[in-house]
Amino acid sequence: MGWDGFLLLWCAGWGAVALVGAARSLAGVTKAQRTVRSTGRIREVGEPRHGASRTGGIPLVVDYPDPDTGRRVTVTDDEGRGESVTAAWAGREIGVSHPRGRPREFRFTDAPERPARGLAGPAAALFAAYAGLVALAAVRWAWPWALVGGAGPWALSGLWYLPEAVRDRRGKRARLAAMDAVPGRIVAVFRDVRVDPDDGSTLTTRTPVVAFTTRDGTAVTAHCTAHLADPARARGREVTVHHTPADPAEFTLDPAADRRSWGWDTAVHVIAVVLLAATAGAGAVLLLR
Repeated sequence: MGWDGFLLLWCAGWGAVALVGAARSLAGVTKAQRTVRSTGRIREVGEPRHGASRTGGIPLVVDYPDPDTGRRVTVTDDEGRGESVTAAWAGREIGVSHPRGRPREFRFTDAPERPARGLAGPAAALFAAYAGLVALAAVRWAWPWALVGGAGPWALSGLWYLPEAVRDRRGKRARLAAMDAVPGRIVAVFRDVRVDPDDGSTLTTRTPVVAFTTRDGTAVTAHCTAHLADPARARGREVTVHHTPADPAEFTLDPAADRRSWGWDTAVHVIAVVLLAATAGAGAVLLLR
């Protein structure tokens, strides 16, 4: 079997996977559609244990309504289920999800989630099929098809999201200018060790945890992953926390560094769009010769 046959099988296989996934979504039987999503509210925030894994995260006691009975369910999470709740305070709303009929198998998310249709898998399969079609066109007709088919859609996508990225940057800068500055303290440093199965080397990740109190008296405990020197020895260090008054989960220790980072993000976005568009344009010119 040559490359043509292999690529045809590739496209057909992934196309079939995408169709089956879309059919399951229409039938309402995907895992995402069978997941019950609720909005929980943090009742208590425990003291994070220094040196523990961030998988366990910040110990929480959470209340959420059982959709089947309407009764309030209270759960304690000190083992880490689902995403780590990276910022916690009493009264904060977070997302709680569980399989239908099994509320004790709950998982947390940092924010309430909307109902999902389970189309992420079919979309990925469709992308794989499209990539196969681009490769098939390049093999059968001319290699510049790979430039047009590969770079063109990414350039259009980047151009589509560019105005939103600019607006998001402006919004972040406005919120940054209105932030409150309050004293904080690093109360713990989580430590996670991962062993590479290939060479046996270890990778240690440290996540400092900062505690601070907003001006309205809200006590916040949150992961602090940026702008902190020597995180391994940060426990007990006093810091200044700049946070958004309306949402203490949005905070920084170095506003100037954030401004520079957001500026670079926008610049990289623009450069990527220009390069992708130029690549697709070069492919189109070569095809027209």
